[in-house]
Amino acid sequence: MMLLPSKDNSEGMKADNTCLSQVEMAHIHQVDRIPENYDADCKNGSISSKARSNSSTSEKEVKINLVKMKKELEELQQKLVSNLNWKMAEMVDHFVSEIEEVELPRNLRVFVNDNKPKRRNNSGNGGLPEKKFCHRNSLLTDMLEINHIQTIYHIFAAILVVLLLNTVVCDIFDKGTVDYDFKLIQWSFGQPKTVLFIWTGMMFTTSVFVYISFHFWAHTRATLKSDMQMKIWDITSILVFIIYICLFFYVPVHEVLLHQLAPASAVIIIDEQVRMLMKTYAFVRENAPTAVKYSKITRQGGTPSDLKRFAKEEGIDGPCPDFGKYLYFLFAPTLIYRHRYPRTPSTSWSKVFSYFAQVVGMIIYMYFIFVRFCVPVFRKFGQEPFTCKGIILSVFGCMMPGTLVLVITFYCVLHVWLNGFAEMLRFGDRMFYEDWWNSSSYSRYYRTWNVVVHDWLYTYIYKDIYDLTGRKNKVLPKLAVFVISSLVHEYIMGFTMRFFYPIIFVLFGGFGVAFAFLNNMGVRVGNVFLWATLFMGTGLLMSIYSMEFYARINCPPPEGYLLSWLPRSWTCNAIH
Repeated sequence: MMLLPSKDNSEGMKADNTCLSQVEMAHIHQVDRIPENYDADCKNGSISSKARSNSSTSEKEVKINLVKMKKELEELQQKLVSNLNWKMAEMVDHFVSEIEEVELPRNLRVFVNDNKPKRRNNSGNGGLPEKKFCHRNSLLTDMLEINHIQTIYHIFAAILVVLLLNTVVCDIFDKGTVDYDFKLIQWSFGQPKTVLFIWTGMMFTTSVFVYISFHFWAHTRATLKSDMQMKIWDITSILVFIIYICLFFYVPVHEVLLHQLAPASAVIIIDEQVRMLMKTYAFVRENAPTAVKYSKITRQGGTPSDLKRFAKEEGIDGPCPDFGKYLYFLFAPTLIYRHRYPRTPSTSWSKVFSYFAQVVGMIIYMYFIFVRFCVPVFRKFGQEPFTCKGIILSVFGCMMPGTLVLVITFYCVLHVWLNGFAEMLRFGDRMFYEDWWNSSSYSRYYRTWNVVVHDWLYTYIYKDIYDLTGRKNKVLPKLAVFVISSLVHEYIMGFTMRFFYPIIFVLFGGFGVAFAFLNNMGVRVGNVFLWATLFMGTGLLMSIYSMEFYARINCPPPEGYLLSWLPRSWTCNAIH
């Protein structure tokens, strides 16, 4: 703006003020250097053309910078809102779980038979309820804070001491020395390098190959336009997935048989094989519908904001979750995939050490049980004649140690082992089992004994079959769950022991199914019936598998590969 010169003092003051405002504007627009003739121009009531051009250029730069800053602030706002929503959701879940538990002190809640469905919330679409994760301890974690329950724990520790003393005394009288070499444990966990090599290969294919393949399928599907292309792509991907599952079944089993792994080493590989397959199926089953919806939005001409809104609703950044979520799921003590789980604030490494030290203690515990109650009875099976009377007495003699092995296995795997990994990974939901020992029916026992596996069977077998059959028939999904579970148990035992003795399938898939429909025996009678049948079943399993194991050591093998898988104790001519 040009100012007209005036001799009036007031007008001079106005001109000076105007020059001052121009200097201030120069600072605001970040003019680097004020021209030397600027004061003279102000006195003359004018600004040089060079200053005006610099001011105009600075205004454009400031506008560009403001636009960039605005975009950065918007991105920062989105990230802050997303993180805040996630933190708030986690805090609300934790607060709700605390509110649910505020009715009674923690050390008294375990004595209340609460039948409210705390584990699942309604799906809202007329189907079966979904799995819900929340902050909670394992039942024994709370129970062991009570002095009376601690005493039961001490009783089991005292039994271990008695078994140790029993072994020492027997070794002194029989051998004249104490045998502390733990040969049975060393043999059972033999070839650790081979086991580690096989496990590493399985984990690599499960973590890297599965994720890369699913990521490629999901992102490629989002780029396809025609229905025919998408159909061909989906069918091809399903065939590749089936081939992968078959190879994942075959290769580890082949390695177990090739290296003749001992039972403990073999069961590690077979159990991990089944666990990784269940995790793989859960990941694909949970994320495939999301990828399909994402590609549907792209085909309908959805804008980037529509895709971003959909991804935000699903809790992921695109058609496939990031690798970190999948990797955490592979090690988390659950078989149900979620993008987020409730997490504890920190890890107590002293608890982690205590849990895994107890695992070692439980292995030694079972070693003494087998050495004192199993090996002396059955190690000469096939060398000396066994009568039917002796076999029946051995079955009843194995009931107490067999049940003890059952309880120790439950405590070692479902409580100690899973809680150790949960503490390491700060996994909040530690309800890996419920009070199965209070069950008055087998249907409740199956639901509460192993909640981790039951949730997988419920979510991906029972619930899917129930939806596919029109949501009218619950008997067919229940039978499918029993058949699949019994076959998998028989598969694990068969390739662990390297013989086919379908006693688990008969007991679990036969009597177990029949007992599951007996729900009207009353609380006390039903609980007594449950424990009595568990005692007899574990005794029968322990004696039959022990006889077959030693029959394969002491009796000559039959001719033919298929005959070698049949029970050798039937043809050993040892029973009279």
